[in-house]
Amino acid sequence: MEKVSVGRGSSKLLRAINHLERLDSGYVSVGGELVGVRVHGDRFKELSERAILRQRSRIGFGFQHFNLFPHLTILDNLVEAPIVTQHVPRAQAEARARDLLARVGLAGRESAFPRQLSGGQQQRVAIARALALEPELILLDEPTSALDPELVGEVLSVIRDLARSGTTLIVVTHEIRFAREIAGHVVFLDGGRVVETGPPEQVLDHPAHDRTREFLGKVTRTESAGIA
Repeated sequence: MEKVSVGRGSSKLLRAINHLERLDSGYVSVGGELVGVRVHGDRFKELSERAILRQRSRIGFGFQHFNLFPHLTILDNLVEAPIVTQHVPRAQAEARARDLLARVGLAGRESAFPRQLSGGQQQRVAIARALALEPELILLDEPTSALDPELVGEVLSVIRDLARSGTTLIVVTHEIRFAREIAGHVVFLDGGRVVETGPPEQVLDHPAHDRTREFLGKVTRTESAGIA
């Protein structure tokens, strides 16, 4: 399943799913399990940090600005979390990391440091790192917004391949053409509130709400001008 979210408040939504943002009310459930809290009587009680970290290992997160460890090689960036949080033997973690780097088109760059890679390459490493924990769900927050236009295509290609492989993704993006292509479901947010939700052909091609139509009109004009 691929769900794409557009509009304001989308990044906070992703952080709430991963319990990096605490909710004032309500709850998040992934795979039938509450995230970050448990039911205690008639209220929710925060889990321990250790339990939250265990849950986060099931939810991969690709950050907008990569967030790679600059002092670690690309290989070490990928093996750190599986070794520390899942106690995967290093040899096994390295073998999977090499497979993932090949999958995102970066085979042979294991010994490079983040500063030696382009922005597009760093984002592909960030996606590979999110996959390293073999998560049930991957969250991608504006994966192309920090990239030069000529680098956007290579990152979208990786995400497209993930979507086609059946990986469950929630992607925050303003790349409307791309959202129309890969999404199974689109959510349009404005000010942190859900304005419209449904399949892409409904929300993106025949929006029901004025705010959605206004937003899409602006973004479509920008894409047509070749700016986005």
